Amino acid sequence: MSVVTQAAGLVAFPVAAAATGSVVAALRRPGPRVTSALQHLAAGVVLAAVAVEVLPDLRSEGHLPWVVVGFSVGVAVLLTLGAYARRLERGLGDRAGAAAGALPVGLLAAVGIDLLIDGVLVGLGATLGRTQAVLLTVALTLEILFLGLSVCVELLELGVTRVRAAGISAGLGLLTAVGAIGSAALLGDADARLLATVLAFGVAALLYLVVEELLVEAHEQTETVLLSAMFFVGFLGLYLLGGLGG
Repeated sequence: MSVVTQAAGLVAFPVAAAATGSVVAALRRPGPRVTSALQHLAAGVVLAAVAVEVLPDLRSEGHLPWVVVGFSVGVAVLLTLGAYARRLERGLGDRAGAAAGALPVGLLAAVGIDLLIDGVLVGLGATLGRTQAVLLTVALTLEILFLGLSVCVELLELGVTRVRAAGISAGLGLLTAVGAIGSAALLGDADARLLATVLAFGVAALLYLVVEELLVEAHEQTETVLLSAMFFVGFLGLYLLGGLGG
């Protein structure tokens, strides 16, 4: 089986997760405590994928200068996108008399870039090996499930109809497939240094997701022992999955 075929099979799961989250949000938005629990769980899973699988592999490959370059570029890009998204949110909040159902094009573009990067990581995982590919896909599937839900809710709050909001949110998930298949095709036979650079970029994106998005939003709700425990459940679950796959 070719790398592109593997990437196409793997990315079907996060694409389906985006559609599922969108439909669930359109039909019945989960309560704040359920949402916070999912955010804690997804944060634990993503952090485990980075700490258990990706970072050890990057160190063992021995391309430290390329890792530093990729990670630094990733940090710069994600911080810039984060600042831009926050400015867009403030603009939407301050805008008076905005037409009901108007689409936040800039915000959707930022989300699309995020999903494209996630897809690149799925495709890159397919070039690294079966275990890494599965663990990255599991982690990103949970993340994209929540992202699809969040985008749909955001659109509904702006007055977009349920069907349109769910369709737009689910459609954005297809960008994950573009990133996965495209990266698998382009990087399948790439030099190890280039792979290390791109993977380090992805690590920065995942860490930003955990620290600046998932956990920040999760902590908007009053913390309880159960909610906090979901983070560790997610981390331990992916850690054990990695052990079984190894």
